[in-house]
Amino acid sequence: MNEEYITIYINDKKYKVKPDQTIMQAADACGYHIPRLCYHPKLSIEGACRVCIVEVEGQRNYVASCAFPVSDQMRIQTNTPQLRRARRDIIELIIDNHPEDCHTCERDGNCELQRLASSVGIRARHFDGPRKQYEIDLSSTSVIRDPDKCILCGRCVRMCSQIQQVHNLTQAHRGFGTVVMPAYNMPMSESVCTKCGQCINVCPTASFLEKNYTQELFQKLNDPDLVKVVQFAPSVRAAIGEAFGIGAGRNMEGELVAALKKLGFDYVFDTQFSADLTIMEEASEFLERVHNNDKLPMITSCSSAWMKCMEQFYPDLIENISTCKSPMSMQGAMAKSYFAGKIDVEPKKILSVAVMCCTAKKYEAARPELEFNGMRGVDIVVTTREIAWMIKSAGIDFVNIQAEGFDNPIGLSSGAGTIFGVTGGVMEAAIRTAYELSTGQTLVDIEVEGVRGLKGIKEGSITMEGQEIRVAVAHGLGNANKLLDIVRKEPDRYHFVEIMGCPGGCIGGGGQPYPGVNSIPMDENMLAARAEALYSSDRKKTIRRSHENPSIQQIYKDFLGRPLSKKSHELLHTHYKKKLPKGIVPEAAKI
Repeated sequence: MNEEYITIYINDKKYKVKPDQTIMQAADACGYHIPRLCYHPKLSIEGACRVCIVEVEGQRNYVASCAFPVSDQMRIQTNTPQLRRARRDIIELIIDNHPEDCHTCERDGNCELQRLASSVGIRARHFDGPRKQYEIDLSSTSVIRDPDKCILCGRCVRMCSQIQQVHNLTQAHRGFGTVVMPAYNMPMSESVCTKCGQCINVCPTASFLEKNYTQELFQKLNDPDLVKVVQFAPSVRAAIGEAFGIGAGRNMEGELVAALKKLGFDYVFDTQFSADLTIMEEASEFLERVHNNDKLPMITSCSSAWMKCMEQFYPDLIENISTCKSPMSMQGAMAKSYFAGKIDVEPKKILSVAVMCCTAKKYEAARPELEFNGMRGVDIVVTTREIAWMIKSAGIDFVNIQAEGFDNPIGLSSGAGTIFGVTGGVMEAAIRTAYELSTGQTLVDIEVEGVRGLKGIKEGSITMEGQEIRVAVAHGLGNANKLLDIVRKEPDRYHFVEIMGCPGGCIGGGGQPYPGVNSIPMDENMLAARAEALYSSDRKKTIRRSHENPSIQQIYKDFLGRPLSKKSHELLHTHYKKKLPKGIVPEAAKI
């Protein structure tokens, strides 16, 4: 056993640690937290900020612990007076080129730079001189870029290029003039940004934020002439508790319904209902393609970031994309058509709001392709973070609130609708319904383990009417790129493909709560806990297949007729087209 370990000394104490790791990793395992800023366990080693410096016996200078490997008999000091002073000076230099607006900053109280400053004892600014000054980029419907608050840690650049593989961001210029920006300093709205918001999730400060619509929403909630309708996504209920100090993995569905009613919404509906509706349409579309030998593999269209990515980088696959709108947009359409008729209200008098885990949903809501009868289905989208702030701002005691249920008629959902929030969930839900629609038999083993888990690309198959149906799932745009390269090379390999733009699917969306103190952004344990909250909810439901949802059956009977009907196509389906950012020629848009 000892042969698998080496001996190191940290602050003159002896430890046995595994080789092939960095000083930082070894120190973490031994109970020593070395301050860090540019480091992120899911990204490549940058070694740029130098906040994590330590002393190593035999080394002339301090070394960056995030990048320096351990070796047998290494002696390391992590907390000498000289080290503490050096770290403090480094952080002071960062802070002295940083805006002095902590109390009005979005990240106040949850800022890694702020926490670092406190941990090393910075109580004043000591360095004077020129400071960077840039304009805030407010052009995007989804993501704000504030270069003044950037500390050049490079996390956003690495997330965008390495994990998402969109390559929208880069560090341009040199020295004091270095700045993170899209190519040619294009506005975010004109760049290849997919609006996924993963740059927000990994940013340690507030250099990237979602476009905030909370003040507009507060104003409209006080308009007596509007009927205020809200929906929220499956993954929101699995994560919102974290914004109130509750550990990851607790389903806060009923509490959120109650809080939204206290905020002033007249009706609270469940996006999981329209997830069931999506399955009815999508499963029917898939079976129609299979039976008619139409364009396969069919690729899901629920992820807003993936849709923009596809239009920019994979326009040759547009015919493979399902024409179904996302559950959010379907719910908005139902709210302003079916529900408006039920309560005898003019559709334009309905304020349709969506609480989403995803910053790209703001972009989706504004897409003209999704309008019907000259209206947007969803008027305002706010993220999990935004609605948590609104609840706190309104003085609502979310932790101790009495849970309430959704309103009818578009508030009842099946377990299949619940698992939409997890990577593989759309595929699993579709299989549950497509199998029965195709064979007339009930699929007994409905928990499709092959498409579950956080592996980047997952494959599986199921036999329907004697035919093997091969499926694949990818989460995160980087994994989507890899999977779609396979689809291009082997177009007959799969029949059905699910893609989610964010790591983990919606549970890892760009609008989810910031991690707490000592937590890691996009940590797999956190994502797994959120996923289990949804899987657990699915297991507890009596109805676990979309086609068995009585509210879904009723809406087809009373309003839509059948899946893929003329009315369904008018309200629940859309189209996509090739889109290139300004200044990008077609050849340059190919990955």
